[in-house]
Amino acid sequence: MLQFLDFGNNKLSGYIPKEIGRLFNLVELDLGMNNFNGSLPEEIGNMTLLQRSWLNNNNLSGNIPKEIGRLNNLQILNIATNAIIGPLPREIGNLTDLRELWLFENKLNGDIPKEIFLLNNLLQVNIGTNRLRGSLPREIGNTTIQDLWLDTNNLSGPIPSTFVNQLGMLNLALYSNNLSGVIPPSICNLRSLQILYLSYNNLEGALPYCLVNLRKSLLILHLSANKLTGILPTFTTGCSLQSIDLNGNRLNGTLPQSLENCQGLRAIDIGENEIQGVFPFWMETFPQLRILVLKSNKFVGTMLMASNTKMSFPMLQVLDVSHNAFVGSLPERYFKNFHGMIDAKENQTDDGENLFLRYIELTLTLKGLDQLLRRLLDTFTTIDLSSNGFSGIIPPSVANLKSLRYLNLSHNNIEGHIPSSLGGMSILESLDLSSNKLDGEIPGGLTNLTFLAKLNLSMNNLEGKIPHAGQLSTFDNESYVGNAGLCGFPLTKKCERSDGKPLPPHLEVESDRDIEWEYVFAACGYVAGIGIISWLLLFCRSFRYKYFKKVDDVFEKVFECCQH
Repeated sequence: MLQFLDFGNNKLSGYIPKEIGRLFNLVELDLGMNNFNGSLPEEIGNMTLLQRSWLNNNNLSGNIPKEIGRLNNLQILNIATNAIIGPLPREIGNLTDLRELWLFENKLNGDIPKEIFLLNNLLQVNIGTNRLRGSLPREIGNTTIQDLWLDTNNLSGPIPSTFVNQLGMLNLALYSNNLSGVIPPSICNLRSLQILYLSYNNLEGALPYCLVNLRKSLLILHLSANKLTGILPTFTTGCSLQSIDLNGNRLNGTLPQSLENCQGLRAIDIGENEIQGVFPFWMETFPQLRILVLKSNKFVGTMLMASNTKMSFPMLQVLDVSHNAFVGSLPERYFKNFHGMIDAKENQTDDGENLFLRYIELTLTLKGLDQLLRRLLDTFTTIDLSSNGFSGIIPPSVANLKSLRYLNLSHNNIEGHIPSSLGGMSILESLDLSSNKLDGEIPGGLTNLTFLAKLNLSMNNLEGKIPHAGQLSTFDNESYVGNAGLCGFPLTKKCERSDGKPLPPHLEVESDRDIEWEYVFAACGYVAGIGIISWLLLFCRSFRYKYFKKVDDVFEKVFECCQH
């Protein structure tokens, strides 16, 4: 009498035969992680003793047969990551013993049957990444579900205000839908809530002040890309937040210093809002903060302040304060203390303890392009101070950041020379110093940046010959335009000789010395001694090839010398 059938995680293919319905005594069926295709047979409804069924990660298509509602003993139903289409059968509401329902990453459409949320034993529901539409059933507010994932669908309408006092729900993820209206204050009745993920909707209104009542349980608060307004709430003592993401809303006011009560924060992203005030120096002491994004707000003042903090932002990997109104010198003190960017090994932590790492979703400007970051590696590091009013020089101490990969100081009022010490930032992948007031020559040390994939020095006052070696030989005209004093490849402007005449094409050499005339005069004496024009031509040809490659000027000078 067969009770357990486990063919999971193999390379089986073909259809699931309808004869499987004859296994009347089967308790557990695992066909997951294979290559089965076709539809689920209706005969599966005959397996009335079935308790656990895994059909996930195949190529199954067709509808979920309504006969599945006859499996009264079913506790786990997992058909995730297939190509199942059609609506969710209301007959799922007959599965009174169901505890886990996994249907994510399919092509299910239609409304969500309210019957699913009337199941008294249901604990985990994930129907994310489908094509569900319609509104959220009011019944989700009074359920035993602990984990509810309905993200990445086409759901619309308001979030029901029917949440009752309960300790059950831990995770509520409704992101990437078309939900509208306000965040109902009744959501704070979910007193054990750890993850509230409502990003990428059309929610409006103020943040419920009662969210602070969840301070001991709430770890992830992600409400980005909505239309939320008003000010941020006050965070009281005992705050357990690991990550707060409010990017892309219409929030105003100041950044509440009460966030100091959330010392466990790993990520803060309030970019793309209307937050005012000065730089939050009080965050320096956050021991585990790895992401700080304040970009595109209304911050003012300097990033300079005397401090007794020995290790400022000790684990910071991402600092983006671009598109604000910061002024004054660049924050040299931080360049000397960002240990997470000086040595990336400082960032190595037990990822299992950092829940926030699973829900990273950052949009950063990297290599001149906006890029979505869904994962934070220990070695990923970036500083973006662009589009502010910073002035003064680039302090050589920035080169202390040996583990920095992306540096953007563009669109400021920075002046002086480019520090040659930047050539020691060996893993730097992108350097943008454009649209400043930098002058002097491009230091040859930049040719040591062997990982450099993006360089932008345009729109400055740089001069002299562009070093043409290493990675610098791979960049085009756009990296250097707008510097009237620059010359040499890849610009069309050629560099001049010491006598003011332009050098012929390809004559530019790596050293700053002009033509080595001692070689020319030595050649003249030798030619005069031989007195054979044919040998002269041969020698000059060899000489040109060895030292200058096609240098017609040298050839002419040899003849002028010999005639005198």
